[in-house]
This record gives sequence, C-alpha cells and structure tokens, in this order.
Amino acid sequence: MLLLSLFSFLPSSLWAQPATSWSKQKTDKLQAILLKGLNAKKSPGNQFAIAYAGEVWQGAAGDLAPNQPFFIASTTKLFTTALVLQLRNEGKLQITDSLPQYFSAAELQGLHVYKGRDYSHQITIAQLLAHTSGLPDYFQGKDQKGYSLEKDLVAGNDQAWDLEGIRAINARQKAHFAPGTKGKAVYSDTNFQLLGEIIQRITGQSFGEACQQRITTPLQLTSTWLFTDTSDQRMAPLRYKREALHIPKAMASTAPDGGMVSTSTDLLLFLQAFFGGQLFPAAYLLEMQDWNRIFYPMQSGMGMHLFALPAWMTLGKPFPALQGHSGLSGTVAYYSPEHQLFIAGTVNQIAYPDQSFRLALKLIAEVLKP
Repeated sequence: MLLLSLFSFLPSSLWAQPATSWSKQKTDKLQAILLKGLNAKKSPGNQFAIAYAGEVWQGAAGDLAPNQPFFIASTTKLFTTALVLQLRNEGKLQITDSLPQYFSAAELQGLHVYKGRDYSHQITIAQLLAHTSGLPDYFQGKDQKGYSLEKDLVAGNDQAWDLEGIRAINARQKAHFAPGTKGKAVYSDTNFQLLGEIIQRITGQSFGEACQQRITTPLQLTSTWLFTDTSDQRMAPLRYKREALHIPKAMASTAPDGGMVSTSTDLLLFLQAFFGGQLFPAAYLLEMQDWNRIFYPMQSGMGMHLFALPAWMTLGKPFPALQGHSGLSGTVAYYSPEHQLFIAGTVNQIAYPDQSFRLALKLIAEVLKP
C-alpha cells in the first residue's frame, strides 16, 4: 500500500513540454535522482529507462548495472495479458469463456466457495484478468492461522508449487465475493496462474515457450526470459532489506503471475509494443479500462492497473495518470497516455517496493519540466 509520504516530493508547479532533445543538464538531473534514491537498506541499486518525445534515456545506480537483468515479479502479468489478447484476436478464446471450457469438473471443484456455494464454474477469463473473480490469493493471502506463502518465502523457506498446490493453498482461505460482483475487485495471483494454464492448454506450449515465440523473439527482447532454471544466475540477486533472497524454486514456480526476468530497456520496448498495438489490437485497450479499486490509489482494469494520484496528494496540480503494472520486486512499467511517456525500472527490493514509485514519479516530474 502506498502512503501519503510517498508524494511529499511533488513540485508545486507541473507540467510543461520539454525540448525535443534532452540536454545533458536534463539527463544529469535524471541520473542524480537515481543516485539520491540509493539507500543501503531500502534501495541499494536501481535501474530505469524512459521514452518520451522521441528520446530514450536509461540510467542505473548502486549495485545494479545499466543492462543487468532483474526479476520483474508481477509486472509479468502484462506479458500474460498480451498472450491472452493475442489468442483472443486469433479466435482461440473469448474473454467471456468460463473455466469449465478449459478445466475439468474435478480440477475446479472447491476452487471458489463463497458462503457455502461453489462458484468455480462461473468464473470467466475477463474476471481473471480484472481480479474480479473473488478468488483468494495463493501468494499473499493468509489462512485462518495467519500463514501466507509470501511470509514463508521471505523467511528463507524456498519451495516449489504447481496448480494443484495452489488449489490446496486456496482451499485453506475464503473466497472474497461471488465472481463479477459489481464494484468488487481483489488482487489475486491465483487468477493469473489459471490464465497461464489456459494459455498452455490452447497453444500446446509451456508459458515460457509461448512468451518467447509470441513476444520476446518478435520484439527482439534479447535480455528477457521466463525464469525456469533454478541454477540460472544471470539476473541480479533479488533483495529483501539488506540481504539477497535466494528463492529459485519459488521464482521458477510463479511463471504467468510473476516469473519473468528483463531489463529496463527491454521492458520499455515491451511496454511500447503493449500500448502501441504491436502485440494485440489497440482497440482492446479501451475495453481494459473498466477500473476497480484494489489498493489505494491503485485501480485494476482488465490485465493492467491504473495509478492515478488525487489532486489533494499533488497540491492541486495534475499528475499524469499511469497505466501498466508493478511487481513486488520493486519493478514498475507504466505508460502515460496524456504525455505518451513510458517508464520502466526497478529498485530490486521486496521489502520496500514503494521505493520504485518514489523514483519513477520523481523521474517523470523531471522529464516533464520545461
């Protein structure tokens, strides 16, 4: 959850268009923001890239090199969304399809039980994308004893899981509401695990193979891949506070809800393709903007989020609304439709992921200054 203190830096006067070519003074200020954002405990390293007005800037500071891959966590959900919408465009699925079209009755039994009634067969692909299914979250959700998988992993108890394991975890939690309840949304990684399985069953490929064939290879994202090999050490070590968090089994299990690795520049290219109609028809983006609050001030649409700051948080000055996604690893990937600005980056920190928003908003503010 983002706190009011996150926005205390915002300038009292915004926004004017910069020159079409960024000066060295401008880029030096952007790099200075990254350097100032370093913190031994909260943010020992960062890496960001921005595209705006025909210019692209990339910078890094601390223990992250400029082109060092990092774990993007839930920002992976944008990749999953893109695959679902590609398959929709190919006529291989409809977002109104319900789960029984892809899963057996045995696989669905007890998946979503609310007030004694099983709603598992009513859940649609659109509801999974929009977090309006009401399903509990296998990753961050807590059972009646207060246990959560996230808490266990942060404590250093690395473990693997599959869809059956996720069903077992969910069975120990309560569903939040009946699927599609008007105005209701609860963020759940379970939704995207189910979407990943649907993608695999339709394509006959693993999630990683589908990403490679349909996204990373066509876009030439040479430093982006799905983490599957627990011995893979090409990316920066994931951090929890001051320590590296070694949980390769877990990282390899998150796949469609959080298993991708990338760099800020690759993620920027993906973001431009996602919102530019290169991966699926751009007309779909309008349907995806039916927003429901999930955690203030974030709202969830269909497969993406809206980060929009109210005027009282910005001293009455408008701050651009951002569409995209973020991840628990401190990764952000957002687009401002108003300014045609794209930003992607990370602080590579699980304990304080809000640090990535602090830096991203400061960088945006600097870019949009005259």
